[in-house]
Amino acid sequence: MSPAAAHHQGKRILIVDDLADNLFLLEAILIEEGFEVASAKTGKAALSLLEAAPPDLALIDAMMPGMDGYELTRRIRQNKSLPFIPVLLITASEEASAEQGLDLGANDFIRKPIDYDELMARINAFLQLKDPITSNQ
Repeated sequence: MSPAAAHHQGKRILIVDDLADNLFLLEAILIEEGFEVASAKTGKAALSLLEAAPPDLALIDAMMPGMDGYELTRRIRQNKSLPFIPVLLITASEEASAEQGLDLGANDFIRKPIDYDELMARINAFLQLKDPITSNQ
């Protein structure tokens, strides 16, 4: 296990995407980095996972059928029983609105195809903001 992967051990990330290939790719990357990963294909399934075991960070596809990433983000922020969970919205759409996502409580926005280094830098930054004492040890 690399030092970076060991550093991420015990940190849990929820991935929400309606496309199995996207889930598989992100899961593989994050598991390789030492994260625990939970995944959901729908916003409804994601809410169940969030309430059962809140993750340290959520990567959410903005454009999904049914409950999209914007609505899921809004529901996460409205649920006062959840701890603070950084939300990173992901999209392939040029029409996706970063403003809308941020207004609803997302912390950042990243476009597909996802650059590995950029994704890891954003994840690390949000985890350090969430837990600065343990992140710097």
